[in-house]
Amino acid sequence: MSTVPLDIDAHFREAVAALPWEPTAEPADPDRPVRPGSSLTGAQAAALYQAQVTSRHLDLAARWLRAYGEGFHTVESAGHEGIAAVAAALRPTDPALLHYRDGGFYCARAAQVDGVDVVRDVLRGVVAASTDPVTGGRHKIFGSPALAVISTTAHAACHLPRAVGLAFALTVSPRLNTSLPWPQDSIVVASFGEASVNRAVTTVSLTMAGWCAHSGLPLPVLFICEDNSGASQRSDSWVARSLRDRPGLRYFTADGCDVAATYEAARQAASWVRQRRRPAILHLSLVRLLGDMGSGDETRHRPLARTEVDLTRDPLVITARMLVEAGLADPEELITRYDTIGWHIRAVAEEVVAEPKPSSAREVMASIAPRRPLRVAQAAARAAPAAERTRVFADRLPEQEGPLTLARAINRALVDALSANPRMLVFGQDVGAGGADGVTAGLQDLFGAARVFDTPPDEITILGLALGAGVAGLLPVPEIRSLSALHHLEDQLRREAAPLQYLSQGAYRNPLVIRVTGHGYRDDHDDGLPADNTIAALRDIPGLVIAAPARPDDAAAMLRTCLAAARTDGICCVFVEPAALYHTRDLYAPDDDGWLAEYPEPERWAATHVPIGRARVYGEGEDVTIVTYGNGLRMSLRVARRLANDSPGITCRVVDLRWLAPLPVDDLLREANVTGRVLVVDETRRRGGIGEGVVAALLDAGYRGRVTRVASVDSFIPQGPAARHVLLGEQQIQRAVDDLVAD
Repeated sequence: MSTVPLDIDAHFREAVAALPWEPTAEPADPDRPVRPGSSLTGAQAAALYQAQVTSRHLDLAARWLRAYGEGFHTVESAGHEGIAAVAAALRPTDPALLHYRDGGFYCARAAQVDGVDVVRDVLRGVVAASTDPVTGGRHKIFGSPALAVISTTAHAACHLPRAVGLAFALTVSPRLNTSLPWPQDSIVVASFGEASVNRAVTTVSLTMAGWCAHSGLPLPVLFICEDNSGASQRSDSWVARSLRDRPGLRYFTADGCDVAATYEAARQAASWVRQRRRPAILHLSLVRLLGDMGSGDETRHRPLARTEVDLTRDPLVITARMLVEAGLADPEELITRYDTIGWHIRAVAEEVVAEPKPSSAREVMASIAPRRPLRVAQAAARAAPAAERTRVFADRLPEQEGPLTLARAINRALVDALSANPRMLVFGQDVGAGGADGVTAGLQDLFGAARVFDTPPDEITILGLALGAGVAGLLPVPEIRSLSALHHLEDQLRREAAPLQYLSQGAYRNPLVIRVTGHGYRDDHDDGLPADNTIAALRDIPGLVIAAPARPDDAAAMLRTCLAAARTDGICCVFVEPAALYHTRDLYAPDDDGWLAEYPEPERWAATHVPIGRARVYGEGEDVTIVTYGNGLRMSLRVARRLANDSPGITCRVVDLRWLAPLPVDDLLREANVTGRVLVVDETRRRGGIGEGVVAALLDAGYRGRVTRVASVDSFIPQGPAARHVLLGEQQIQRAVDDLVAD
C-alpha cells in the first residue's frame, strides 16, 4: 500500500541510475575536496549522504507506519536534507534549537556522537512508545542532551527568543563564575522556516540580536532560515530582503540542496559568529518534497509544475551526483546503500511498534511539574552565610528594620536570594533603577549589572532571555510590568516554558520565576493600555505555578518557595504582586500599621515556610467562610471586622488562597465544612475568574454546603474614579455575607 503521493523513492532511483559513470583505474582519494573550490572532503560528503538517506527513509517509514495506524507523526524533512551539512560545519557541542523539518541535521549530528541510535530513537517517537528517550512517547520532536539539541516543538519560530537568551547565557556565565553544560566558546544555532519571517517572535528575536550587536554586546547566535518558498533563489525575494537588511546581523546565503555549498556557507557563518561573538543569519534555499503532517496528495497544495521543478532539486540526488562525479562511488553502489539503509529502518520500525506505550495519565503527566516539597522546603530555608548577609545588608539586616511594606519585603527577599544563589539573575524594564515601584531598588548597586540589569521594553525579549538562561542552568527572575503585558507572552509560556520538562522527560528544565505587577485598585495606573487583572489564561497552562501573595510576610516566604521550587524541581512560576498594596501600611484604621509585617531571621525561615498549594486562614468564625486572595484579602478582613462588631454579629473566617495554581483544595474543603457557608471573593472578572475554579474545586472535592461568589464585572479596568464601577468593593462583599446568612 503506497502512502507517498509523489513517488520520491522511485524518482531518486531513476535519477541516480541515469547518472553518467566511467570507472577509473584508481579510486578517488576521500580526503581530497569533493569538488574544486570546496572545503568539503569526499569522506565528509559520503557521511552526509548517509545522514540524508537516513532522514529520507525515516520520513517514508513514518508514512508507512501511519498507513497501518501505528505511526502518529509525519512532518517530513524531505527536501530539507541539505541541512545535514550545517551539522557537519558545527561542533557537536554547539547547542541547537531545530526546525521541525531538520531530520537531516539530527541524523548528521547523531553520527558525530557515540552511542546514539538515531533511527530507533526517532521511530520510537513516531510510534509514541514510552521507550522514546526524548519525550517518552508524549510527542515526536528533535531533542537530546547527548546531541546538545534543546527539546522544542519549534512551532512557528517560538523557540527563537529562547535561542537569543541561550546565547546571552553563554556570554554572561564567565562574568558570574559559573559553568554551563557547553564549552564557553560554543555558539547557539536556531533554525526556522521562511513562513515565520513575518511572525512577531521572529521579528523580536532578530531585532534583539541586532540591537546587541549595535550596542557592542556579545551574542553568539546563528539563525538559519530554511526557505522552501520557491522564490528563495532570487536575491530580491521578500524573505531574502527582509533577512539581508537586518541591522547588526551578518547575512550568509547558499543553495541548501547542495551540501557542498551549504557546508561552505555554514562553515563561514559559524566561524564568523564564534570568533566575533556576534549574530548572523544563514539563508538556505530548499524544497519541500512531501506534504505537511501526512496531509496526503501534495498536488492539492501546490501546482504540479512547481512540484516537478522541486524534484529536480532533490538534495539526495544532488549529493549522489556529486559523489559520482568525484569518482567516490558509482550509481549502483549509491542505490544499494540507499536500499540497505531503507531495509534497516523498515526492520527497526517493525520492532518499535511492539514497544510499550504510556500506560496511565500519571505516567504521561510525571514530568509536567515534578514536586519534591520536602527538598523545596529545605532549599527555601537556606540563606547566605551570616557574614555575607551582614556585608550585603550593610550591617542593617532586614529582620532588624522593623515592620516592612509589601514592596520592601519583596526587595529584601530578592537581596537574600541573590546573596545565596550566584546563578540568579534579576532583569526587566528599568529594574536597575528600582522599577516603577521601587521593588528592585538598590539591587544593581549590590550585585552589579551582570546580575541585575535593564532590558529593552519588550516582554517577548524579556521572557526569551529568561528561557535561554533557565535551560542553561541559571535562575532567571524577570520582571513584567503588568498583567496586561504578560498576556503578550501566553504563547511562549504555553509552548516553550511550561512544557519543556514534559517534552524532554526532565532532561531540560525551565527554572523560572516571573515577577509581575497585577490586579486592580491602583489609582496611579498608567499602563498605556486598558488595565487587565485576569489570569485565566495562565491557569490553563499545565504545570505553571501561580503565586498571589497579599501580605508582606507571605510575599517574602512565597518568593523563597518559588525560587526554591524553580531551582530544585525546574518549576515555572508566575509571582503576581498586588501593586495597589505595595506601599499600603494600614488595615482597619489610619495609622494602625496593620498591613506591615516583620521580616523573619533565617533561623525562622523553616518555621515560616509556605508550601506550594497551602492557604492561610484568618479568624475562627463559625458563620461564613470567605475565600479570597490579593486585594480581596484586605477588603475581606475589613468586612469581617465590621460584621463581627455589628449587633447581632456575624463571625467569619477568611481564607487567603495565596496560590492560584495549584489551588489549595484540601485547605478550602476543611475551612468550608466548618461553616457550611462559603463566599468566594474574586477581584478578577466574574466570567473566567478565579472564583469559577474555586467553586468547581469545592464541588469536585465533595463539598455540599452553600456557596456563592462576588467578583468584578466583565470589563477592562478604566482609569480614575470609573474603575470603582467595575471593580469589586467592600459593600458588595458585606451584602453578599448578609444575604448568605439570611438565607
